[in-house]
Amino acid sequence: MNFERHAVAYLENWKANKNRKPLILRGARQVGKTTLIQEFAKRYKHHIFLNLEKSADVAVFQTYDDPRTIVEALFLSNNISPSEQGNTLLFIDEIQEFPKAIRLLRYFYEDVPDLNVIAAGSLLEFAMKDVGSFPVGRIEYLYLYPLNFVEYLEAIGHTAALEQLNTIPLKSVAHTVLLDLFHRYAIIGGMPEIIKTDIQYNNLAELPKVYESIWGTYKDDIEKYASGASERRVIKHIMDTAHLYIDQRIKFQNFGSSNYRSREVGEAMRNLDAAKIIQLIYPTTDMDPPIKPNINKAPRLQFLDTGLVNYTLEIQAQMLGMKDLSTAFNGAIIPHLITQEVISLNTITNFKPNFWIREKKQSSAAVDLVYQHGDKVIPIEIKSGTTGTLRSLHQFMDRTNHPYAVRMYAGEYKIEDSITTEGTSFLLMNLPYYLGTQLPKYIAYFTNNYPAN
Repeated sequence: MNFERHAVAYLENWKANKNRKPLILRGARQVGKTTLIQEFAKRYKHHIFLNLEKSADVAVFQTYDDPRTIVEALFLSNNISPSEQGNTLLFIDEIQEFPKAIRLLRYFYEDVPDLNVIAAGSLLEFAMKDVGSFPVGRIEYLYLYPLNFVEYLEAIGHTAALEQLNTIPLKSVAHTVLLDLFHRYAIIGGMPEIIKTDIQYNNLAELPKVYESIWGTYKDDIEKYASGASERRVIKHIMDTAHLYIDQRIKFQNFGSSNYRSREVGEAMRNLDAAKIIQLIYPTTDMDPPIKPNINKAPRLQFLDTGLVNYTLEIQAQMLGMKDLSTAFNGAIIPHLITQEVISLNTITNFKPNFWIREKKQSSAAVDLVYQHGDKVIPIEIKSGTTGTLRSLHQFMDRTNHPYAVRMYAGEYKIEDSITTEGTSFLLMNLPYYLGTQLPKYIAYFTNNYPAN
């Protein structure tokens, strides 16, 4: 069972572009990079798959330094005519195992421009340290993440729900069905192997061994993330404790009740961030574009996949019985998942969203997410309470130059006139939290159809 991923649309445009460049597919282990390209390869007359973890496949890069000679050798061994370069996909998997191959990618664009070349691998960020920077304009990047909710609906074949999800504004009749489907997705997460197993068995009891396999793989990679025994210990500590701090701002010093120093934890965190296992989401104080993260302020922790977090926290069975997941793990799970959904939409850049803070004595505030739309920075709060409890959102709206705000919650879609505790009038768009992937579309609809007075 293979899933249709949204990245396929980008790949098809890349294939059709006569000026295409070698493409590097980036993302954490087991998010489906290899499967995606295997499916995409069916669109070609010929394909050549190399896995550089295999000595036989890496040999051609050890033997030759010239891309033309490498391609000639590969076509000969695969019985493909040299005239078929434009109809052939060369996929170099696990390319991080041989940095020289990464370095040679830069020359494929000039020397064999007709050939379609895609490379993928885990921990590429670390391998690239041994390669140096690429000249601008020689390669392209594509980022892949766990399945988001739209991809999940496609995977389970619920076309009716998908159609309703893509209808803007949402019809009230779709709310209960979409909420129930999102609850299942929120509990299990978006890792491809987990979703395949859940579709096959529809039983949470079948999933622990898959979660353990995925998490075990990440832990086994600690040796590759770390530069020495001391850093390995710090990374192990982070991976054993970080799930307890999701949706919280953290300090590096003594993280997780340890004795580790800020420098040690910071370096380890940044390595895990580069590996896409844990991401550091930084705050901003900006209320006008462009939004700039403040890396001197305490960040918030974001895991690769919310399902992995739920499993590690041992709360999945408890979540099955909850009507409103906004309260799960002290309200941390849904904001974490919506942030994951927003990140999944940015396949061509290594984009991270930001949250907004105002740190003043007796009037500090924090808004869960901010989104740049044209000349506006839109605040987004993820809450289960009433509109009157949105204190931080009110502080933002008292200081911004536009009337648009968003709240995500378990209720139905609606737009209402609101007023802050200080008397500022604004428009509040209430979105059910299964619309995380649709946020950009809804914000555009909101600002286009509800003009500011």
